[in-house]
Amino acid sequence: MDLVSDYIISLTHLYGLVHREKIVEIYNMHSDGEIYIEDVDTRANNIVPEFNKNHVEVHGDYFVHETIMEFDEFEQELSKRQGKPFYIPDQQELLKYKNNLYFEKTREYKALEKYVQHHFFNGDAFKAEMLCEDVQGFCQFAFSMRNIFESFNQRGVVFDNEDQVDRVTELIMNLANNTRLWENNGLTPNELSKRKTAQMNHGATTNKKVGRNEPCPCGSGKKYKKCCGA
Repeated sequence: MDLVSDYIISLTHLYGLVHREKIVEIYNMHSDGEIYIEDVDTRANNIVPEFNKNHVEVHGDYFVHETIMEFDEFEQELSKRQGKPFYIPDQQELLKYKNNLYFEKTREYKALEKYVQHHFFNGDAFKAEMLCEDVQGFCQFAFSMRNIFESFNQRGVVFDNEDQVDRVTELIMNLANNTRLWENNGLTPNELSKRKTAQMNHGATTNKKVGRNEPCPCGSGKKYKKCCGA
């Protein structure tokens, strides 16, 4: 496969579903070259087996993760994303998502991993990693504190006291609020909240139109055209 195909797979894994025009936009944002809708359509028509192997299906103008299609949730998932900005990582980070199992190990994830390794698994890094990957999955796809604590129970974790339960709960909530979600176009809940607040504050103080090459008012540090204006 080529770089365009890698982008299609990576963006589908990152967002859950992605319109072919968004693929063209992000690819051209990262590259000195330029591709067009026809380039994306050619891959969609000619390398379907490779996409299927990477859990990517074509649905109309969209590339969709097979999990969404399996449960017939395309329309529902699409509606969750309406009006939300996109998280667009740099190319190096984006292409890590070609691996369907990849996720960003944030400082919040590492804090939980460090705590459970020390307090529950006597320093066993592998056991801590397995548990934290379970928790990450719940935070990303089906958050349920009950199911998360059931996962702790299944892995033999016994809490010593209520303070320990409270601390783990705090760590889990910090992780959940900083986990990239399909329904947020790859943004974490915290990132989405900050962007909305910044946009509201900006709208309340000025009606000036932001130039595409000016700093984005959301405070990301990126140019407007590469952030909320994408």
